[in-house]
Amino acid sequence: MRQPIIHTYEEAVDVINEWGLLPLAPLFEEYPSLSGVTEKENWYTDTAQDPWKWRTRFASEGVAAYGKFMKKKAVFISRGLLPLMIAALGSSISVKERYESGNISRDALHLYSFISEEEGIDTRVLRVKAGMKDKEKKKAFDQALLELQGSLDIVVSGTKEKQDGKGEKNGWSSTSYETMGAWMKKHNIEVLKMEKEAAKRELTEHFSNSASEQAMKKIKKAFG
Repeated sequence: MRQPIIHTYEEAVDVINEWGLLPLAPLFEEYPSLSGVTEKENWYTDTAQDPWKWRTRFASEGVAAYGKFMKKKAVFISRGLLPLMIAALGSSISVKERYESGNISRDALHLYSFISEEEGIDTRVLRVKAGMKDKEKKKAFDQALLELQGSLDIVVSGTKEKQDGKGEKNGWSSTSYETMGAWMKKHNIEVLKMEKEAAKRELTEHFSNSASEQAMKKIKKAFG
């Protein structure tokens, strides 16, 4: 099924709700993405029609969880499909327990502790608090964030403007993060208790209703 080109935020919300999973940029062959269903000339225009502005609005309004959840790429997961995705791809074991069993890095545990202490923390502030502000530590910092997003432990909660001493905008906005649990609680999304394999079967059924056979091959592979 080919997704028509859209022009408004409201139309984008409908697309996310219809598909359940919408990548920011092309991720699966013959499958829609936000960049693929919008007009290129509207991007980075800082207008109401700018899809780049929509991405954090989806997250802040509870329309969809936003983060690099799949293949280290940014995707939107609708609030309706999120519990099933977490059951299939997430973990019921705490981050601390996973670290103790060698299944998550020390850096990821370190960042998660700061994010959980200050939900919605600015990336710039997080780097300073984690002692990873130095240039040579940026790669490790970015990798730890990817690790936590890939396990659906954290989510992008929005962006925060960089301000000078007078409170005026000064430089690029920075991404902010919060734990997935806090984001779901804030937007009244309940955790689904389901076995991984059962959740994967339900996801396969969901996507097979709209995705092409070629897209399904890639989606199933991403689910593992």
